[in-house]
Amino acid sequence: MIEEILVNITPQETRVAIIQQGVVQELHVERSQSRGIVGNIYLGKVTRVLPGMQSAFVDIGLDKAAFLHVADLWMPKNSKPENTPIEKLVFDGQTILVQVLKDPLGTKGARLSTHISIAGRNLVYLPQEDNGNQIAISQKIESLEQRDALKKRFQALLSESAQGSYILRTSAEDAADQELVNDLNYLNATWARVKDGTNRLPAPSLLHQDLSLAERVLRDLATDATGQIRIDSAENFDKLTSFAKDFTPNQLNKLVLYRGERPLFDLFDTESEINRALGRRVDLKSGGYLMIDQTESMTTIDVNTGSYVGARTFDDTIYKTNLEAAQIIARQLRLRNLGGIIIVDFIDMHTKEHQEAVLEELKRNLSRDRTRTSVNPFSELGLVEMTRKRTRESLAHLLCEPCEVCQGKGQVKTAQSICYEILREVLREHRQFNPKEFRIIASADVIDRFLEEESGHLAQLIEFIGKPIRLQSESSFNQEQYDIVLN
Repeated sequence: MIEEILVNITPQETRVAIIQQGVVQELHVERSQSRGIVGNIYLGKVTRVLPGMQSAFVDIGLDKAAFLHVADLWMPKNSKPENTPIEKLVFDGQTILVQVLKDPLGTKGARLSTHISIAGRNLVYLPQEDNGNQIAISQKIESLEQRDALKKRFQALLSESAQGSYILRTSAEDAADQELVNDLNYLNATWARVKDGTNRLPAPSLLHQDLSLAERVLRDLATDATGQIRIDSAENFDKLTSFAKDFTPNQLNKLVLYRGERPLFDLFDTESEINRALGRRVDLKSGGYLMIDQTESMTTIDVNTGSYVGARTFDDTIYKTNLEAAQIIARQLRLRNLGGIIIVDFIDMHTKEHQEAVLEELKRNLSRDRTRTSVNPFSELGLVEMTRKRTRESLAHLLCEPCEVCQGKGQVKTAQSICYEILREVLREHRQFNPKEFRIIASADVIDRFLEEESGHLAQLIEFIGKPIRLQSESSFNQEQYDIVLN
């Protein structure tokens, strides 16, 4: 399946869309102020050791302290006995070299490791693992003959003074010797800069930043199936061309400078796809629809028939809607970058054959996903439970923020509910402080309701407490906001 990659670069952000069969399948966004930090190497300082959690908090210069678990501590071989507690390995105030495993997500800080690895196009360098230049091969290269041949070829390229260990990625099998040498030079130079920084810089300091999104397109996203990589910035086209010559020469001829009059992301209706991917409802061509709700703990997807009545029987209608939904769900997970636990509520099917066919269709479409997924069979309640590895913030979390009015709940209290809440609060304040009078400041809708439908209840309270209550409308207040001033 030939794919195309669109790279839209502006000073404030980089956006990448992966197009397959003329449809947007994946969206990647990196903003200059919120660039991901996975792979970054820092000189950090331990701020607190938590023996009960066998973890430590490390200051790496971010707003939130990062998290280091004892299992992610690297020590030279035979220097750390099994089950050594973390309090005997690190201490408060210690300067420590760390690498980010996971970006901060929500209220959680970044996840760290002291196992340093530096990735190239074809190689991963493990500078601390100095075991006689141990070479590991990607498990995706299954042939023993190919593995042995690749290992010998790479071994011949290593200098006698080379240190550390290497993992040969799948792409190394088709890489020329010069490409592997280019990778080696890049990785060794990067590690040399990191070591120099540990001797010169204070903690916390950033020693190595992973590649930008545009560069990662060439290293990680582009594959043999990629036909073109269109870039709409002449300056960045030149930078990526230079990068490709040094590190990804097999991607060089795929780079194309886009000079069209239409904005690049107007092609393939990409801008509209982004807006649709931020909504809860996804319409199916058949007339059915999905409702996608993302929470902090999980994502739920509900499948509905909607207006679809095209099949001969009701069971066939349900089956065909679920089949189409399985295809669209797989695409929406990639498009929105939804991760963690995902619960899919397909429309109830009464035959085992239909369930198995829908499940197989879901798995078939998920097989195109670059991110690892795991799908369980239908549960007794007719739900499909699945997981998708969290790799970065979802599209909604990246582009949106909680509503100021509802604070992310998706709903607000009615004006009637707020009126009754205010009446209860006035009574409470009267008993506690016994002021001379009250002034209620609230939104226009709440004040209007006090003057109309709730005027009787307000008059009853005024008579009961024997104090005047004045009303004041505040245009800047949302429906749930109010203030009670005591005079």
